[in-house]
Amino acid sequence: MKQVGVVILAAGDGKRMKTGIPKVMNLLRDEPLVAHVVSAVEKAQFDVKPVLIVCTNHTLVQDYLKDRVVYVFQEHQLGTAHAVGCAEDELKGKVKSVVVLYGDMPLISSDSLRHLAALHRSEKNTVTLMTVSVEDFNGWRTQFADFGRIKRDHEGNIIGIVEKKDATAEELAITELNTSYFCFQSDWLWKNLKAIKNHNAQQEYYLVDLVRLAREQGEKIGTVAIDPKEAVGINTKEHLDIAQTI
Repeated sequence: MKQVGVVILAAGDGKRMKTGIPKVMNLLRDEPLVAHVVSAVEKAQFDVKPVLIVCTNHTLVQDYLKDRVVYVFQEHQLGTAHAVGCAEDELKGKVKSVVVLYGDMPLISSDSLRHLAALHRSEKNTVTLMTVSVEDFNGWRTQFADFGRIKRDHEGNIIGIVEKKDATAEELAITELNTSYFCFQSDWLWKNLKAIKNHNAQQEYYLVDLVRLAREQGEKIGTVAIDPKEAVGINTKEHLDIAQTI
């Protein structure tokens, strides 16, 4: 069995970009967003090709990336957990750990990916997540105000992730944030994805709920701190302009 598999979520339609093409195909420094992520994975030299979750309008993506990835189609967009679950047939029983990345977060580095996978393995974690800490939510860091806040106990253990819409004023002041980059123990991941419910306003299945499930089960959760610039996401043309300058 191989050590590490990677799932890249890239099925978003990018309506807020208003460019008429899949969001991940918008250009950053003359390359599509998703190509930056694939390149980082390739440089990290993991064991198998990354699995790219795409929507039915995938032709542009496939024409560009060709056989650098394995394509899996998400016919209905039902949330991040559902999207990762689409990769089960490709990775179950083949890798020990699964890293989850995003095609619209192009600044992740290969060094950070290697560190994530190595720490996850050495600490024997069930879940390892990348976090960022910011001094404030001004300037290019504005988008981070929408990220979930990391809550820890007095010993530094993660006790939960509080989403902005659910946070108290005290919790909103927390500046350690969830990037949504994860590494999961593979068997645990496939089993527990099925336990996630869609009891939320969007009726979607959220990957972040796995952190709560791991906590409830007493599983070991670890974190890797990364440079906040690596967690910049592209949802609008303004975000793309920011990414061009940092």
